[in-house]
Amino acid sequence: MRAALLTAGGAAFGAVGKDTLSQAFGWDRPPVSGGYAAAADAPEALRTANLTIRYFVETTEPVVAFTFDDGPGPQWTPMVLDALDQANIPATFFMVGRNLEEHADLVRDRMGRHEIGNHSWSHDDLATLDRAGVETELSRTHDMIKKVFHRETTLLRPPYGHLGGSTVLAADHFGYEIVLWSHLMREKYFQDDPDGQIRDIVDNVRPGSIILAHDVGKPHRLVSLRGLSAMFSGLKARGFRFGTVSELAALQTRPTPPPLTTA
Repeated sequence: MRAALLTAGGAAFGAVGKDTLSQAFGWDRPPVSGGYAAAADAPEALRTANLTIRYFVETTEPVVAFTFDDGPGPQWTPMVLDALDQANIPATFFMVGRNLEEHADLVRDRMGRHEIGNHSWSHDDLATLDRAGVETELSRTHDMIKKVFHRETTLLRPPYGHLGGSTVLAADHFGYEIVLWSHLMREKYFQDDPDGQIRDIVDNVRPGSIILAHDVGKPHRLVSLRGLSAMFSGLKARGFRFGTVSELAALQTRPTPPPLTTA
Protein backbone atom coordinates (compact mmCIF):
# COMPACT_ATOMS: atom_id res chain seq x y z
CA MET A 1 0.00 0.00 0.00
CA ARG A 2 2.80 2.41 0.90
CA ALA A 3 4.47 1.74 -2.42
CA ALA A 4 1.21 2.42 -4.21
CA LEU A 5 0.76 5.70 -2.36
CA LEU A 6 4.29 6.78 -3.15
CA THR A 7 3.77 5.91 -6.79
CA ALA A 8 0.50 7.86 -6.87
CA GLY A 9 2.14 10.80 -5.12
CA GLY A 10 4.96 10.84 -7.60
CA ALA A 11 2.51 10.76 -10.47
CA ALA A 12 0.56 13.65 -8.96
CA PHE A 13 3.75 15.62 -8.46
CA GLY A 14 4.65 15.04 -12.08
CA ALA A 15 1.18 16.01 -13.29
CA VAL A 16 1.08 19.26 -11.29
CA GLY A 17 4.65 20.19 -12.01
CA LYS A 18 7.58 21.13 -9.84
CA ASP A 19 7.24 24.88 -10.46
CA THR A 20 3.56 24.91 -9.49
CA LEU A 21 4.19 23.05 -6.24
CA SER A 22 7.20 25.21 -5.46
CA GLN A 23 5.14 28.36 -5.76
CA ALA A 24 2.20 26.90 -3.83
CA PHE A 25 4.35 25.94 -0.86
CA GLY A 26 6.89 28.74 -1.07
CA TRP A 27 9.70 26.38 -2.04
CA ASP A 28 10.75 28.70 -4.85
CA ARG A 29 11.85 31.23 -2.20
CA PRO A 30 13.24 29.04 0.56
CA PRO A 31 13.51 30.49 4.06
CA VAL A 32 17.01 29.08 4.51
CA SER A 33 18.49 31.97 2.55
CA GLY A 34 15.51 34.33 2.76
CA GLY A 35 13.94 36.69 5.21
CA TYR A 36 12.32 34.22 7.56
CA ALA A 37 15.65 33.38 9.18
CA ALA A 38 15.97 34.72 12.70
CA ALA A 39 17.56 38.15 13.01
CA ALA A 40 19.84 36.71 15.67
CA ASP A 41 21.52 34.63 12.96
CA ALA A 42 23.57 37.71 12.04
CA PRO A 43 24.36 39.49 15.32
CA GLU A 44 27.35 41.21 13.74
CA ALA A 45 24.91 43.25 11.65
CA LEU A 46 23.12 44.77 14.65
CA ARG A 47 23.73 48.44 15.42
CA THR A 48 21.35 49.05 18.33
CA ALA A 49 20.16 47.09 21.33
CA ASN A 50 16.47 47.70 20.72
CA LEU A 51 14.22 48.10 17.72
CA THR A 52 10.69 49.50 17.98
CA ILE A 53 7.85 47.67 16.25
CA ARG A 54 4.78 49.79 16.82
CA TYR A 55 1.14 48.78 16.43
CA PHE A 56 -0.32 51.68 18.43
CA VAL A 57 0.76 54.15 21.07
CA GLU A 58 -0.03 53.78 24.74
CA THR A 59 -1.51 57.14 25.68
CA THR A 60 -4.58 58.59 27.31
CA GLU A 61 -4.49 61.59 24.98
CA PRO A 62 -7.38 61.44 22.46
CA VAL A 63 -5.06 61.48 19.45
CA VAL A 64 -4.99 59.10 16.48
CA ALA A 65 -2.85 58.81 13.35
CA PHE A 66 -4.15 58.12 9.86
CA THR A 67 -1.66 56.40 7.57
CA PHE A 68 -1.82 55.78 3.82
CA ASP A 69 0.14 53.08 1.99
CA ASP A 70 1.30 52.31 -1.55
CA GLY A 71 1.24 55.74 -3.18
CA PRO A 72 1.64 58.18 -4.56
CA GLY A 73 -0.70 57.62 -7.48
CA PRO A 74 -2.61 59.96 -9.78
CA GLN A 75 -6.07 58.54 -9.14
CA TRP A 76 -6.49 58.81 -5.39
CA THR A 77 -3.53 60.51 -3.71
CA PRO A 78 -4.77 64.01 -4.65
CA MET A 79 -8.23 63.07 -3.30
CA VAL A 80 -6.72 62.01 0.02
CA LEU A 81 -4.58 65.16 0.26
CA ASP A 82 -7.61 67.32 -0.53
CA ALA A 83 -9.63 65.69 2.27
CA LEU A 84 -6.74 66.15 4.72
CA ASP A 85 -6.26 69.78 3.68
CA GLN A 86 -9.96 70.54 4.04
CA ALA A 87 -9.97 69.15 7.57
CA ASN A 88 -6.52 70.59 8.39
CA ILE A 89 -5.30 67.16 9.46
CA PRO A 90 -1.76 65.73 9.23
CA ALA A 91 -1.16 62.13 8.21
CA THR A 92 1.68 59.72 7.50
CA PHE A 93 2.21 58.37 3.98
CA PHE A 94 4.20 55.17 3.52
CA MET A 95 5.39 55.56 -0.05
CA VAL A 96 6.54 53.00 -2.59
CA GLY A 97 9.76 54.27 -4.10
CA ARG A 98 9.03 53.51 -7.74
CA ASN A 99 5.62 55.20 -7.44
CA LEU A 100 7.24 58.26 -5.92
CA GLU A 101 9.79 58.38 -8.73
CA GLU A 102 7.01 58.26 -11.32
CA HIS A 103 4.59 60.65 -9.61
CA ALA A 104 6.82 63.01 -7.64
CA ASP A 105 5.14 66.08 -9.06
CA LEU A 106 1.82 65.02 -7.51
CA VAL A 107 3.13 65.36 -3.99
CA ARG A 108 6.34 67.39 -4.11
CA ASP A 109 4.70 70.57 -2.81
CA ARG A 110 1.82 69.05 -0.84
CA MET A 111 3.50 67.20 2.02
CA GLY A 112 4.36 70.10 4.30
CA ARG A 113 2.24 69.00 7.29
CA HIS A 114 2.51 65.30 6.53
CA GLU A 115 5.05 62.63 7.42
CA ILE A 116 6.65 60.26 4.93
CA GLY A 117 7.67 56.67 5.59
CA ASN A 118 9.44 53.96 3.61
CA HIS A 119 7.24 51.24 2.08
CA SER A 120 9.97 49.63 -0.05
CA TRP A 121 10.89 50.30 -3.66
CA SER A 122 8.75 47.72 -5.49
CA HIS A 123 6.26 46.54 -2.83
CA ASP A 124 7.84 43.10 -2.82
CA ASP A 125 7.32 40.87 0.22
CA LEU A 126 10.44 41.77 2.17
CA ALA A 127 10.05 38.69 4.36
CA THR A 128 11.05 36.55 1.39
CA LEU A 129 14.26 38.47 0.65
CA ASP A 130 17.71 38.17 2.13
CA ARG A 131 19.21 41.13 3.97
CA ALA A 132 21.00 42.51 0.91
CA GLY A 133 17.74 42.43 -1.04
CA VAL A 134 15.82 44.20 1.71
CA GLU A 135 18.49 46.86 2.12
CA THR A 136 18.40 47.55 -1.62
CA GLU A 137 14.60 47.96 -1.51
CA LEU A 138 14.81 50.33 1.43
CA SER A 139 17.86 52.33 0.39
CA ARG A 140 16.45 53.16 -3.05
CA THR A 141 13.24 54.47 -1.49
CA HIS A 142 15.10 56.28 1.28
CA ASP A 143 17.20 58.09 -1.31
CA MET A 144 14.17 58.91 -3.46
CA ILE A 145 12.32 60.43 -0.50
CA LYS A 146 15.37 62.55 0.27
CA LYS A 147 15.70 63.60 -3.36
CA VAL A 148 12.06 64.66 -3.73
CA PHE A 149 11.34 66.12 -0.29
CA HIS A 150 14.80 67.02 1.02
CA ARG A 151 14.18 65.21 4.28
CA GLU A 152 15.13 61.95 5.91
CA THR A 153 12.60 59.31 6.83
CA THR A 154 12.81 57.29 10.03
CA LEU A 155 9.77 55.03 9.61
CA LEU A 156 9.32 51.72 7.80
CA ARG A 157 6.14 49.84 7.06
CA PRO A 158 6.95 46.55 5.35
CA PRO A 159 4.55 45.61 2.53
CA TYR A 160 1.66 43.42 3.75
CA GLY A 161 2.93 43.95 7.30
CA HIS A 162 5.20 40.92 6.79
CA LEU A 163 8.30 40.76 8.94
CA GLY A 164 11.31 38.51 8.60
CA GLY A 165 14.70 38.51 10.25
CA SER A 166 16.31 40.25 7.29
CA THR A 167 13.73 43.05 7.48
CA VAL A 168 14.44 43.56 11.17
CA LEU A 169 18.19 43.70 10.51
CA ALA A 170 17.73 46.13 7.63
CA ALA A 171 15.47 48.36 9.72
CA ASP A 172 18.13 48.41 12.41
CA HIS A 173 20.76 49.28 9.79
CA PHE A 174 18.78 52.35 8.67
CA GLY A 175 17.75 53.34 12.18
CA TYR A 176 14.09 52.84 11.33
CA GLU A 177 11.14 52.30 13.58
CA ILE A 178 8.79 49.67 12.15
CA VAL A 179 5.19 50.88 12.10
CA LEU A 180 2.27 48.49 11.69
CA TRP A 181 -1.32 49.36 12.67
CA SER A 182 -4.12 48.76 15.15
CA HIS A 183 -7.10 49.55 12.87
CA LEU A 184 -7.47 49.03 9.15
CA MET A 185 -10.06 49.88 6.58
CA ARG A 186 -12.16 46.83 5.69
CA GLU A 187 -13.41 47.98 2.32
CA LYS A 188 -14.34 44.55 0.96
CA TYR A 189 -16.44 43.81 4.03
CA PHE A 190 -18.23 47.17 3.77
CA GLN A 191 -18.34 47.31 -0.03
CA ASP A 192 -22.15 47.44 0.01
CA ASP A 193 -22.32 49.53 3.19
CA PRO A 194 -19.98 52.53 2.92
CA ASP A 195 -21.51 54.14 5.99
CA GLY A 196 -20.62 50.99 7.90
CA GLN A 197 -16.94 51.56 7.13
CA ILE A 198 -17.24 55.08 8.52
CA ARG A 199 -18.94 53.84 11.70
CA ASP A 200 -16.36 51.07 12.08
CA ILE A 201 -13.56 53.62 12.34
CA VAL A 202 -15.39 56.37 14.22
CA ASP A 203 -16.84 54.03 16.85
CA ASN A 204 -13.88 51.74 17.44
CA VAL A 205 -10.64 53.72 17.45
CA ARG A 206 -9.14 54.59 20.80
CA PRO A 207 -6.46 57.01 21.99
CA GLY A 208 -3.18 56.08 20.32
CA SER A 209 -4.70 54.18 17.38
CA ILE A 210 -2.79 53.92 14.12
CA ILE A 211 -5.24 53.60 11.23
CA LEU A 212 -4.29 51.99 7.92
CA ALA A 213 -5.73 53.05 4.56
CA HIS A 214 -4.38 53.03 1.00
CA ASP A 215 -4.15 55.76 -1.61
CA VAL A 216 -3.39 53.30 -4.44
CA GLY A 217 -5.07 50.02 -5.25
CA LYS A 218 -8.22 48.33 -6.44
CA PRO A 219 -11.55 50.20 -6.76
CA HIS A 220 -13.03 48.81 -3.53
CA ARG A 221 -10.59 50.98 -1.59
CA LEU A 222 -12.65 53.99 -2.59
CA VAL A 223 -15.17 52.86 0.05
CA SER A 224 -12.85 54.22 2.72
CA LEU A 225 -11.34 57.15 0.81
CA ARG A 226 -14.73 58.63 -0.04
CA GLY A 227 -15.61 58.42 3.65
CA LEU A 228 -12.53 60.16 5.02
CA SER A 229 -14.21 63.52 5.60
CA ALA A 230 -17.04 61.85 7.52
CA MET A 231 -14.52 59.87 9.58
CA PHE A 232 -12.64 63.03 10.45
CA SER A 233 -15.85 64.80 11.45
CA GLY A 234 -17.07 61.84 13.49
CA LEU A 235 -13.81 61.50 15.36
CA LYS A 236 -13.66 65.23 16.04
CA ALA A 237 -17.17 64.98 17.49
CA ARG A 238 -15.84 62.32 19.87
CA GLY A 239 -13.11 64.73 20.97
CA PHE A 240 -10.24 63.22 19.00
CA ARG A 241 -7.28 65.10 17.56
CA PHE A 242 -4.95 63.95 14.81
CA GLY A 243 -1.21 63.64 14.39
CA THR A 244 1.48 61.96 12.36
CA VAL A 245 2.85 58.67 13.64
CA SER A 246 5.88 60.42 15.11
CA GLU A 247 3.73 63.08 16.78
CA LEU A 248 1.56 60.32 18.21
CA ALA A 249 4.60 58.36 19.40
CA ALA A 250 5.80 61.43 21.30
CA LEU A 251 2.71 61.05 23.51
CA GLN A 252 3.72 57.54 24.59
CA THR A 253 3.00 57.06 28.29
CA ARG A 254 6.18 56.15 30.10
CA PRO A 255 5.67 53.41 32.68
CA THR A 256 6.44 54.36 36.25
CA PRO A 257 9.48 52.40 37.42
CA PRO A 258 9.04 50.25 40.52
CA PRO A 259 10.33 51.74 43.77
CA LEU A 260 13.86 50.86 44.77
CA THR A 261 14.14 48.36 47.57
CA THR A 262 16.76 48.48 50.28
CA ALA A 263 18.17 45.63 52.26
